[in-house]
Amino acid sequence: MRAAVKNGIGVFYPQGFLDGNSVASLLSVDDIEATVKLNVDMVLVSLKRVIFFNRNGLDQFVKMFMKVRQAKHIVVGFCDYDTKKYNAIKKFYEKEMVFSLFKTVEIAELFSNSFKNKNRNVLIYSDDKSQRSAMAIELHDRGHNPIVAQSLKDFEEKKKQTGSFDVVIEDSYLGDMGNQVAARVTSNAVIYTINGFLDNDIAMKFNIEYHNNSLNVGFRLFIFDAFKVVSLNVHALNFFTKLASAAAEYNATICFVGLSFEKTPQHFKEEMEDAGIMFFEKMEDILGNKELLADLGAANAVAAKNKRVINKQMVAKLPQFVDAIVQTLEMMTNAKAVKENAIVEKMTITQKQNDLLASSIGFYGDIDGMSVLVFPRNIAKKACELLIGEETDDEELILDSLGELVNIVGGKLKTLLSDEKVSINITLPRTYNDIEDVLEVVGERKGVQVDLKFDNDHFTFFLTR
Repeated sequence: MRAAVKNGIGVFYPQGFLDGNSVASLLSVDDIEATVKLNVDMVLVSLKRVIFFNRNGLDQFVKMFMKVRQAKHIVVGFCDYDTKKYNAIKKFYEKEMVFSLFKTVEIAELFSNSFKNKNRNVLIYSDDKSQRSAMAIELHDRGHNPIVAQSLKDFEEKKKQTGSFDVVIEDSYLGDMGNQVAARVTSNAVIYTINGFLDNDIAMKFNIEYHNNSLNVGFRLFIFDAFKVVSLNVHALNFFTKLASAAAEYNATICFVGLSFEKTPQHFKEEMEDAGIMFFEKMEDILGNKELLADLGAANAVAAKNKRVINKQMVAKLPQFVDAIVQTLEMMTNAKAVKENAIVEKMTITQKQNDLLASSIGFYGDIDGMSVLVFPRNIAKKACELLIGEETDDEELILDSLGELVNIVGGKLKTLLSDEKVSINITLPRTYNDIEDVLEVVGERKGVQVDLKFDNDHFTFFLTR
């Protein structure tokens, strides 16, 4: 099959039914590689003429995508589908979406480096906050004017503004940057959602490695959203009490919200309270009380217990870490990065600390550790204004946007390392408005510190374990 090439995108148009038996006769790796030789930015498979597809059929395309992307570092994925097909694909690949999805070829063109029609007003919506942010940054880098709808209601209202937007993006996904984890972060609290009857399966379902890495990067408040929990037995009780005891070593707090004890022995609650677990009726009782959040640890941190040192394997991957940061920040600042310094030492900040904000993010898998990024306040503010589409001095909103920016850096890092056969997962970012707090988290650990300069803005990256 030959691709149709336009604006730097090669698009294949299969027809009829896509299952495990039919794909081989429709498209081959050789077909894709022949298209790549035409210097395209993307290779996409259009579903416009496809009547039916199943997971086996799409898997054949995805395997070919990955072979080509790892060799050529181009965007690969699907386009031209309706909402029903989009939801089916996302369900098939819920936690392994390594390719991109564009509802139309016209949307895909906006993300192509070869697309000449710049300065388009683009309305963006995704129910994945990280995706909204990633799309906005990518479009901004390509000379467009992205406006991000922060909710479905906001999106529907903005869509009615006739003539305000040249392109509307929905039901789309940037596979190079999405990062799904079994948790969410609000006000620097990690929130886990649990449901049903809790027994010894909770130990297998709970991602303890993710949790421990979240502790390592400075999170100190963990909330279990337990509104849909029916009951728990002694095995689950023991799991949570041990989790609370381990968290206490970091001065961290574990809370349950909405947990009913109607079908659970009352002494279970007493044992959990003895272990240091706190209970609240509503999420707002915690998240809406800033003083309580600070008291419970969401606003401060103590040094991590981890005493491991940075190793050669991690230092060997330093170029990928720096590339992920530089690519993202160059998009944000429209300035070229200049590396000022790179040394192995304890983390040192020489700039005025009241002009700085920071974020830390953990990674684990084939390599593990944490990275800290220290931003000038004006870069963080610029990122926020880009992501929300308006100016703001709201520090909480700026910190939230900074976390999204760091999440995008993490997504780029996953992609760069994946292309070298190195697999990692990342925690959600923890943000700091006080540099002393992040220095306390890092403590005496040594790592690699890289100082960068973007025009007159100094930026610090610190990699450690």
